[in-house]
Amino acid sequence: MYDIASFKIKKDPVILGLESSCDETAAAVIRGRKLLSSEIISSATEQSKYGGVVPEIASRAHTEAVDEVVLRALKSANVTVNELDAVAVTYGAGLLGALLVGLSFAKSLAYSLNIPLVAVNHIRGHLAAAYLVDKNLKPPFVTLLASGGHTAILHTESYTEFSVLGGTCDDAAGEAFDKVARVLSLPYPGGVNVERLALGGENKIKLPQALVKNSDRMQFSYSGLKTAVINHCHNAEQKGEKFNPADVACSFQHAAVDPLVKKTVECAKKLGVSTVTAGGGVIANGYLRSALSEACKAANLKLVLPEKGFCTDNAAMIAAEGLIQYNACNFAQLNINAKAQIPLK
Repeated sequence: MYDIASFKIKKDPVILGLESSCDETAAAVIRGRKLLSSEIISSATEQSKYGGVVPEIASRAHTEAVDEVVLRALKSANVTVNELDAVAVTYGAGLLGALLVGLSFAKSLAYSLNIPLVAVNHIRGHLAAAYLVDKNLKPPFVTLLASGGHTAILHTESYTEFSVLGGTCDDAAGEAFDKVARVLSLPYPGGVNVERLALGGENKIKLPQALVKNSDRMQFSYSGLKTAVINHCHNAEQKGEKFNPADVACSFQHAAVDPLVKKTVECAKKLGVSTVTAGGGVIANGYLRSALSEACKAANLKLVLPEKGFCTDNAAMIAAEGLIQYNACNFAQLNINAKAQIPLK
């Protein structure tokens, strides 16, 4: 009988985290806040042949990789399956078929071991990545979330509660990076290739900043910025004029990132918090990391910045969020289903 009411909370539990929301099959093991292992098997190389993630290919890749990646994580952590105290798994948001692979595996493992199943919101996982960097990190703090699906500035009030201070009203930052990459004929994944190209360019093209002005609520908009990049390139092509793709990438990167950095620091100062954190795939961007570090230093704010490997999809962040939900006794029933979309708040 799988009875979640009978589970007892342990101090510094050993938690296996599983992530399969997109093209990475990942597993990680933590003991309390200490990361013991983090393993990833990616299908990104296969996906790049098609210019993006193909859901069916991703699902099949997860099915083939999930058992192997879990075994690797347990071996690297020097932990046996019987030492696990809980299994944390992404149940949304993401590709439905891909999510179901990880969720089904986690359900079976939790049931067989009679240990808690912790269902993790992928976005909350990105927010929890900061706890892997600073073992003493405690709320409240301001968090910059920037990923392929979400862009927002959050006030993390407690381990389980946050409020949205502002966000995008259309495209997310990561989505805009991917779309600009396609305009510049860059391969998948787009974000990292835009960043590489930008290193050889200058911020010399006038593009709209990704901040909605004269708004009652702080909002970002990447749709207009993306369109401006498209128009700049297409107009030059139609006139037979040459343009420097590196300058386009660099100018876009500044227009996309600068407002995020500026407003994050402003929010922290306004709320009177002393710490800023960040999470999401876009936080792996070198220019953003540098700009945010400099801005926080100038404002005398502590910055907790996850390593680049913990900004992109990984299971360590899922395990970290799993620990938070475990301590709050937020255990899932075995009939929980995967969700392709989950509201940010």
